[in-house]
Amino acid sequence: MGNSNKALLVVNFGGPRNLQEVPDFLEALLTDKDVIRTPLPGFVQDFIFKRIARKRSDKVAKDYGLIGGKSPIFEDTEWMASHLAEQIDCPFFTFHRYLRATHKSFIEQIMTLPQEEILVFPLFPQFSYATTGSIARFFEKKLPPSVCKKLKWVCSYFSHEKYIEAFALTIQNFLQEKGFLEEETILLFSAHGLPKSYIEQGDPYQRQCEASFQKLSEKFPKALSKLSYQSQFGKSAWITPSTLSMCQRPQEWVEDKKHIVFVPLSFTSDHIETLFEVEYEYVQPLRDLGYSAHRCPALGRSPFWVQAAKSILSEDWKCRNRCLIRR
Repeated sequence: MGNSNKALLVVNFGGPRNLQEVPDFLEALLTDKDVIRTPLPGFVQDFIFKRIARKRSDKVAKDYGLIGGKSPIFEDTEWMASHLAEQIDCPFFTFHRYLRATHKSFIEQIMTLPQEEILVFPLFPQFSYATTGSIARFFEKKLPPSVCKKLKWVCSYFSHEKYIEAFALTIQNFLQEKGFLEEETILLFSAHGLPKSYIEQGDPYQRQCEASFQKLSEKFPKALSKLSYQSQFGKSAWITPSTLSMCQRPQEWVEDKKHIVFVPLSFTSDHIETLFEVEYEYVQPLRDLGYSAHRCPALGRSPFWVQAAKSILSEDWKCRNRCLIRR
């Protein structure tokens, strides 16, 4: 019979499914006030960042063109949801935060869902008000309280044993595939950055990234492990060290290691930040300098990631939607 009273909702950022969706995706992202916070009135901020999105669209579309003309996030999220639902034997659906073309059908579906409990699994291992919190705010704004009460969130799983094991296996498989000895390798764990002000205002993201890094580093005691943050946007101070600055001064941290392996710490699916930013802006410049630099894939569609997510979902403690929103 399965879990007839439960449904699974897997949530993620979403990503352009083709080059035509890039402008709207950027506008939706850059006008999200949980992602970009300014003291400006809302309508002024929207006006400014809509213009910025339009100006950046052509350049960003070219970047997407180099990675196949789309982001893998949409398909990876759909794949993960369907395979995870098979494991826990319940109906499933998905939410893609910045794919506005999908929102109408999502709202219609969740409004008519007969199940009394909706298990929400975010594909963000580390909690931030700019990721998981943004989606929770969207739900609070767009869904009636009767539906929001059904939502039972996995808040984060940054140090969960099964998540760490699945990630460590991904790294181990990559090292074996390349023939790299652990003791000859630097694992550079590159997480998405955040403005320092967000952390100072109580966002737990950096602390959770550091905890994930510590757990994963312990799985590879012979390697030299480093943590950095990528994808800085704007002129405000962001958490450090930045991946870009480290790649500009590799002689300061490479030591005697033969190989540099970039590990996508806060990403469960490869997308433009790994396939373009890491590959073209970090890996290739290091190779040009003579270093053996490589990118480890994200968890993606690995079966052990599905099993890890199943274990995480099976635990009793869940969080209510309203607890995840920055006030």
